[in-house]
Amino acid sequence: MTTAQAAVPVSAPIPSDQGVGPLLRGWRVRRRVSQLELALRAGSSARHISFVETGRSRPSEEMVLRLAEHLDVPVRERNALLLAAGYAPHYPETPLDDPSIQALRAGVERLIRAYEPFPALVVNATYDVVAANQGIAMLLEGVPRRLLAPPLNAMRLTLHPEGLAPRILNLRAWRGHLLAQMERQIALQRSDALRALHEEVAAYPVPDRAGGEDEQASSVPYFALPMRIEHDGRVLSFLSSISTFNTPMDVTVAELAIETFLPADPATAAYLHSTPHSTRS
Repeated sequence: MTTAQAAVPVSAPIPSDQGVGPLLRGWRVRRRVSQLELALRAGSSARHISFVETGRSRPSEEMVLRLAEHLDVPVRERNALLLAAGYAPHYPETPLDDPSIQALRAGVERLIRAYEPFPALVVNATYDVVAANQGIAMLLEGVPRRLLAPPLNAMRLTLHPEGLAPRILNLRAWRGHLLAQMERQIALQRSDALRALHEEVAAYPVPDRAGGEDEQASSVPYFALPMRIEHDGRVLSFLSSISTFNTPMDVTVAELAIETFLPADPATAAYLHSTPHSTRS
């Protein structure tokens, strides 16, 4: 349920059984950074970076973390780099129901409730819904109960032919952005679960009418791709925004994303404020 930029190819996972060198090289190539540039960023030398990538030199734990930081490697994959180099993982992965993380979860839930009557939700790395507010519940009215059985999955709910898809007027454009978003994530993560989800939702049938009459239906000048969805006889338009945590030190926290839906036109905003779901005047 998030907008996305241009698609990138779904990259095959980099083999992790060849040591840390090929993994680091793979990340450097993905980031389009030369050995010299990476060395300058990390306070090393191009020669040493070359030796690390070819396995002629074993990097220290500190060097692995430093290179990962300068290559903007996701936290989960930083642990994979450390393991490939023969070190213990540096970042914990705390379950969301662990008492130590309850304060953070409670804060996030307060945040999305405060966003009402506008829709907002929190998803994990595979788009399972961790929390959602009443605005999301309103959009899901009429979705079959079997699709709402835990764990709720935002991509599945949005693109399933019995979910929101038949009500999204610009489905082809919105679907394309969602799939591109997943493809970029797959290119950065070795996640079989995410790849399987992508294959599943990409195979859902698209109604013949999708992306036809509504692409230019609105005279409102949008500045980002909106999701235009039918609800209770009205057309609601939303712009999506994604928020993540800065400098996360835990895998679970690093993979949480807060998605909020801002009304894209005055009519949508007025309707949301007038519904029984609204908690604000």
